[in-house]
Amino acid sequence: MMQFSSRPHALSAKLTSNGYLTAIFSPNGDQWKKMRRVISSEVLSPAMHRWLYGRRCEEADHMMRYVYKQCQSPTTEGLVNYVYGLGIADYLPWLEVFDLDGHKTILKNAIKRVRKYQDPEIEKRVDMWQQGIRKTEEDVLDVLINLKDSNNNPLLSIHEIKAEIIEIMLAAVDNPSNAVEWALAEMINQPDILHRACQELDEVVGRDRLVDESDLSKLNYVKACAKEAFRLHPMVPFNVPHVSSKDTIVGGYFIPKGSQVLLSRVGLGRNPRIWEDPLIYKPERHIVNKDSEVVLVDHELRMLSFSTGRRGCPGIVLGSTMTTILLARLIQGFSWTTPPNGPSNIDLAESEGDMVKATPLIAHAVPRLEPHVYKIV
Repeated sequence: MMQFSSRPHALSAKLTSNGYLTAIFSPNGDQWKKMRRVISSEVLSPAMHRWLYGRRCEEADHMMRYVYKQCQSPTTEGLVNYVYGLGIADYLPWLEVFDLDGHKTILKNAIKRVRKYQDPEIEKRVDMWQQGIRKTEEDVLDVLINLKDSNNNPLLSIHEIKAEIIEIMLAAVDNPSNAVEWALAEMINQPDILHRACQELDEVVGRDRLVDESDLSKLNYVKACAKEAFRLHPMVPFNVPHVSSKDTIVGGYFIPKGSQVLLSRVGLGRNPRIWEDPLIYKPERHIVNKDSEVVLVDHELRMLSFSTGRRGCPGIVLGSTMTTILLARLIQGFSWTTPPNGPSNIDLAESEGDMVKATPLIAHAVPRLEPHVYKIV
């Protein structure tokens, strides 16, 4: 609905987006249109997705080598929580200066820690391009730096680049990794599900090579496992807030102009009127028939993995690919159980304030493929 396509002015969004400079958090207007065009047409376009294929493969291979080496060895809560958390100043803006709940201070400190490591790298990269030391685009940061306007001047300021990189990190890294962690935890507690996913990978891919992105369309059960993690364990309880641009009525409820509207990811994904046994992890619920390919987005809005619509996530393809290949690699490459001498089940408790695991997943992994397959050199 067009009347809900804008974003409210909120303390967390203002601080994270460096003053509403980014695509996700900016209210409707010229800045949002500019950044949305940059993200959709340059950063997350189909051509860019294909161009970054090699980079994604490198990272996936690196992960497999890392886990494999850990098997041979004998031995974002901060920022994400406060970006999506409730702050008094979001609803009573005149109280912002007093920071009564400490929300502003905590969020500023979290962002400061991120920028402590991120900003010098971005500034260094900009200098390398300006001095002609770097001449070939190799990643998203290079693309953002080299965008030009109609006068051949830099399209984005360094402040816009820094803010957008943080936003990309929050949206494109934390969401897939959270889903994979939850999926693996649930599957370890239900070995039959893990066995079925391994069986599908062995049938489609085999054991002589690692699963590749070209295999994903045939891995319906693995994708169903990822989708079920998004349904049952969203990274945050609510979607990014929307604001109503005019008085409207939805479902018989009157919503005044200027109201903040939040979609509950938990309320949708765990709704017993929609889902049978909503609190139980059951990947097969997403497989309608053998001829239909499973996708991680629910177009009927029964759950929210990646948001859709005018303000929808432009990185659905990238996020879906990253989530599925990460989970598929971990399942194919290793046999997973609870740690020896530890509890018989993985603790599935959620942390306070968000939906991530209360404690990081600790599991026992044993390689299930021949050593050469892991590309150890």
